[in-house]
Amino acid sequence: MLTDQYRLKKVRDFNMLMERGRWAGGALFTVKWLKLADPGIRLPKAIGAGPELKKFIEQLRFAFVVGLKVSKKAVERNRLKRQMREVVRLMIKDGRVKSGFYVMVVAKGEALGKEYGKIEKEIEGLLKRIGVAS
Repeated sequence: MLTDQYRLKKVRDFNMLMERGRWAGGALFTVKWLKLADPGIRLPKAIGAGPELKKFIEQLRFAFVVGLKVSKKAVERNRLKRQMREVVRLMIKDGRVKSGFYVMVVAKGEALGKEYGKIEKEIEGLLKRIGVAS
């Protein structure tokens, strides 16, 4: 299970990602990401300078979205989200993911029912393409 420290939860952070993030797409997933250290990023007012700023810029958070368009069945949507989270969890555990990013992985309908290996390959490829993974 992906721990809370790696999950994107706050409305403020989602809004920042949606307003300033960039998109990249693949066959099964679309990824929206935001590099926190970019000079053009307006940081939240609650973030000051010094250690708070450094801590904010070095965080790594993910969100996983599987909408009703993918499947009307909650069981299928939740299974796909669990698989997506597991791929990212293992990449973080192996040290293959860089810090300093907010990432939202959005599933497409084609991802439903795919084998875990194909899901893993697609997510890893997208994260490498956008510079989050090495």
